[in-house]
Amino acid sequence: MIRVVVVDDEELVRSGLRLILGTAPDIEVVADCGGAAAVDTVRAHRPDVLLLDIRMPDVDGLTVLRELEALPEAPRTAMLTTFDAEEYLGAALHAGAAGFLLKDTAPEQLVHAVRVLADGGRVLAPGVTPAVIGGYLGGRPDADARHRVAALTDRERQVLALVGEGLSNSGIARRLHLAHGTVKDHVSALLAKLGGVNRVQAAVLADRAGLVGRLSGHSPDSSPDGSPDGSPGGTAP
Repeated sequence: MIRVVVVDDEELVRSGLRLILGTAPDIEVVADCGGAAAVDTVRAHRPDVLLLDIRMPDVDGLTVLRELEALPEAPRTAMLTTFDAEEYLGAALHAGAAGFLLKDTAPEQLVHAVRVLADGGRVLAPGVTPAVIGGYLGGRPDADARHRVAALTDRERQVLALVGEGLSNSGIARRLHLAHGTVKDHVSALLAKLGGVNRVQAAVLADRAGLVGRLSGHSPDSSPDGSPDGSPGGTAP
């Protein structure tokens, strides 16, 4: 059973998330609270996953996140956000957030996100990807990013560009006319080549390297070597 704590300053939001997650047989919301009680609630209930509002009037989510990261077994934390809280996202990523979810995330996507977090993965709502990248960059130079992505194949760079746009593997598969399994293989390969980064960090690298928004110059149906997915004979690497 995946144990979840929900922290938000609005009781209506907390109740809604509790109802949605309560429909999943493998998820239990063990507690919900406002920001002031967040740290004590997490310590008391030791959840696997924490859904944490990034901006609250009493104690903001960044403060809570930083305090929790000092715990020996901190929960996997996804920040709950709205589009008017974009300035906080980069700081949350630096502070150890494992994901970002919009408060109006569809119920089935929310349940899936909690399972991914509990399994050690990261989640990133497509709508917040550009804001996360913008906050994380902080004006840092991109020469290193360009050097790192140079080690990728053309197809891997195409996939990385779409990761930078916030697309899921299914979305990338549709965009490039590839099988879902092929995209998954490409993503795994490029993450390893980039030094074992996670998906959020890969999205940041894509933007720093100037790949995001430049895919229009590539054909989605063929790669430079003529194979449909950028690997010999059209098979995944």
